[in-house]
Amino acid sequence: MSTNKVIHALYNDDDILMDAVKKVKAEHHHIEEVFCPFPVHGLDKAMGLAPTRLAITAFMYGITGLSVAIWLTWYTMIADWPQDIGGKPNFSWASNMPAFVPIMFELTVFFAAHLMVITFYMRSKIWPFKKAENPDPRTTDDHFLMEIPVHGNEEELMALLETTGAVEINVVETH
Repeated sequence: MSTNKVIHALYNDDDILMDAVKKVKAEHHHIEEVFCPFPVHGLDKAMGLAPTRLAITAFMYGITGLSVAIWLTWYTMIADWPQDIGGKPNFSWASNMPAFVPIMFELTVFFAAHLMVITFYMRSKIWPFKKAENPDPRTTDDHFLMEIPVHGNEEELMALLETTGAVEINVVETH
């Protein structure tokens, strides 16, 4: 089993963290992860992360929900059990479509929302009963942690991080 060293730099302010991330990236160091107690606007861009493609999947899940709603309304109200409601028989889905709009809307939102949650958990590798991977419990309360891998440049990284306003810098061995 190999061990790798990482540096954990802790910050107590999100603005100082953003400046530190920009400074570390400007020196061409790779930031493995940043742990935050709340979302920090612009952090993904400062870290150089690619834009998320989750919106595309949300659209596809919505289209799937709309398709299921169209099929469901056609099957239940036209094909399987057509009813004469108020003297208006259901022989055509298109002529009755305005009555089905709430069902189509609700199933579109239902599929998009629920499948997005499942996709997010799968993409984030968050499984039931999974052990937390948070390296420092203070990052759930009031501290921010930047994790940088060490590749023989420990002294250089430590010197750089000391100039960024970190309140604590630790070298940790990971497995």
